[in-house]
Amino acid sequence: MASEMIIDHKEKANALLKADADKILKLIKVQMDNLTMPQCPLYEEVLDTQMFGLSREIDFAVRLGLIDEKDGKAILDKLEKELSILHDASVRK
Repeated sequence: MASEMIIDHKEKANALLKADADKILKLIKVQMDNLTMPQCPLYEEVLDTQMFGLSREIDFAVRLGLIDEKDGKAILDKLEKELSILHDASVRK
């Protein structure tokens, strides 16, 4: 019973962190489409703030043992790659 609860918490933590990463990506997409270009200081500030917040969430989940450090790093790496692709696409517009 206890091991099932731990697995459930780990799955929920992983899903929540991935959902937060998706929210950041969507926020940046909207901002790039409607508000600013990637060279804008506001864009950089929003991105830095959001990425820092997510990295702290991941660090907290790792420290609680809810997610492996490598899985947390993979979430950040995936988001950074997606943001890089999005950035490159917007620069070419």
